[in-house]
Amino acid sequence: MDIEKHILITGSSEVSWKDAIVRSIAEASKSIDYIKSVEILDQRANIDGNKISEYFVDLDLSFTVDTDRK
Repeated sequence: MDIEKHILITGSSEVSWKDAIVRSIAEASKSIDYIKSVEILDQRANIDGNKISEYFVDLDLSFTVDTDRK
């Protein structure tokens, strides 16, 4: 039986929301094994003057728990 765990993470980028998503998943995968899926929960941005200065994403990452790990 597979057991799935979910964690919520927030990431950011000065380039785009897509970049924030990609960077967040890449960083999370350094310490979380078996990432299975991602759900984008929210997107928002800071505005400086009349331009977006930073993009933020809230993600729900799911991963399979290694039940054989001791």
